[in-house]
Amino acid sequence: PICDIEVPERLSSSYEQLRSYHLVERCVHVPIREGSEEEILLVHSLEHLEVAKSTQTMNEEELKRVSENYDAFFFHPSTYHCARLAVGAALQLVDSVMAGKVRNGMALVRPPGHHSQRNAANGFCLFNNVAIAAEYAKVKYGLQRILIVDWDVHHGQGTQYIFEEDPSVLYFSWHRYEHQEFWPSLKESDYDAVGLGKGKGFNINLPWNKVNIVYSTTKQVQLFCISSFFDPDLVIVSSGYDSGIGDPEGQMNATPEVFAHLTHFLMQLANGKLCVILEGGYHLKSLGESVCMTVKTLLGDPVPQITGEMAPCLSAVESIQNVRAAHKPYWKWLAYEGSFSSFKQILLINGFIQKLKIIKINTKKFLELHMKNILFPVPPIKTATTGSEGSEHFLPEHVQLVKEMDETEIKALVSGFYADLVKEDKTLLSLGSTFVILDKILKKEVCNGIAASPTAALSAAVALRHSVRFGFQRVLCVFVGDMQMIPNTEDGVTFLFCFLSRNFYSFIFVLTNLLLLLKDAGGNDFFSAVLGFILPVAYSYQPNLTVVAVGPNRNLGISGISLLVALLRGLAESRVFVVIEDTEISLMQSVAKALVGASTPSFGIYVPPTQEKVNKIKALRDQFQKEWKMLQCSGKLADFI
Repeated sequence: PICDIEVPERLSSSYEQLRSYHLVERCVHVPIREGSEEEILLVHSLEHLEVAKSTQTMNEEELKRVSENYDAFFFHPSTYHCARLAVGAALQLVDSVMAGKVRNGMALVRPPGHHSQRNAANGFCLFNNVAIAAEYAKVKYGLQRILIVDWDVHHGQGTQYIFEEDPSVLYFSWHRYEHQEFWPSLKESDYDAVGLGKGKGFNINLPWNKVNIVYSTTKQVQLFCISSFFDPDLVIVSSGYDSGIGDPEGQMNATPEVFAHLTHFLMQLANGKLCVILEGGYHLKSLGESVCMTVKTLLGDPVPQITGEMAPCLSAVESIQNVRAAHKPYWKWLAYEGSFSSFKQILLINGFIQKLKIIKINTKKFLELHMKNILFPVPPIKTATTGSEGSEHFLPEHVQLVKEMDETEIKALVSGFYADLVKEDKTLLSLGSTFVILDKILKKEVCNGIAASPTAALSAAVALRHSVRFGFQRVLCVFVGDMQMIPNTEDGVTFLFCFLSRNFYSFIFVLTNLLLLLKDAGGNDFFSAVLGFILPVAYSYQPNLTVVAVGPNRNLGISGISLLVALLRGLAESRVFVVIEDTEISLMQSVAKALVGASTPSFGIYVPPTQEKVNKIKALRDQFQKEWKMLQCSGKLADFI
């Protein structure tokens, strides 16, 4: 009876759901093949392979007897063939990504693989598809660092066992655990299983000890931070969807957009080389919608906004703190005293769980309504900019050049609504790019846009007021560089301002006359400032629009600015307007690539912040935790330290 949920319809219904969203025709179809015996033997023993081969000719009684040797695995005469196809499909995907034929992809396969061990089938898994794919990539392409992310609700103990002594593979799993009560009910699924020998520190388990909570949609920040330090050459996802709403196994109630946000963050790693391989997921409607959200994100579609309230969960905070303590001896940046607080902040985001008021509902009906609410027509153009003739030669594909607004239109618009902001004619004329691109974003004709301006701060101020005229109620504004600006607010409208400059970074929250400046920090604080503070609060804020103004005297380099823009695309349904007080071609190119969803460059070596800067962030967090629930666990965490 346990097999009633692991059915062929898991694939066919997911594929039909992809077809219904017209996603199939947008993807490159990769032909599948069987994985060879040599490829399977990259991680499995010859004995295990021979047992699997022998089941092809067994009768039902013989199949039952051999199945009894394993935990939750059941053979069928076609199991061996199907499992080899699953392996081959995963390897074909790796080949396509590594050869540059596709940027990323997803393999819809069954049986799943992450429970399978070197010498044993386990938990519906015969061959470990993801582990074989990782080892194959190392051997064939000479990769030095591979990140495996396992977001299946069950711990992938098979993958952990295979790589626990291998420092070239970072295995990162979060899973339902319940203090070892949840299957596979192993001590080594807990936070203190950090790897063995040279592999110590490269096995990260984040166990959830409470049931009926939703997987944190912002655990992505923790994942991204750690993964950035590892700097992988390739990312492979054990993509289980049994944490999804309605799933009979997970009972974690994650809605489909959770997986879109997780995917979006992973796309910023490894120069975009990402292979998503199906594991679990047993509610057909929930599985299908989650698969679709993953594929839409891989295709570069805007990410839907998060639904549900983000609220603290102390059980998750305790697990996160345990993970940090367990890995402190193996990561130099954790051993640095000043990094404790910033890492704690990054991990703390995991302590906030998306709460959904879902009690005894019809999951299928709920999802039908939910998807109608969160999905929206994708604008026909991804990114817009203005520029002179020939600009298209240095801009990436999918960036459309639009004509600037003429002088008469600009003067009429400014005199009517922005005369108090624009005092000089020369600054007035520079707003032509801002108005035309912003109008297209606000009218949802394009997803996002980029403009050059001699006065980025002024353009940003005009953009904020212009967005209010279009009915946008929550705007996130990020300033990079030395710029002065007096926030202007209007009744019923809130702005969230964040400053990152050469000599200081500031966080200004304008909300019911709330104002704070935090000074004296440099560009090396990117992770603690952006990942540890700005993004958590921004996700709680849920903006309708994001404005990024890049000015002079900035310490954050081109890679950092591009990465910031790429991360901010996960907010506001990817409505991002970037204005740059610079015509440097390399900066414009890199930011444009981030806006269209192309891979972003590596940020570089992490430099921990000083203790003084850490203390300032802590003071800021303490001051605002009442206003922002995403910061409330910071004080509670002291109980666990």
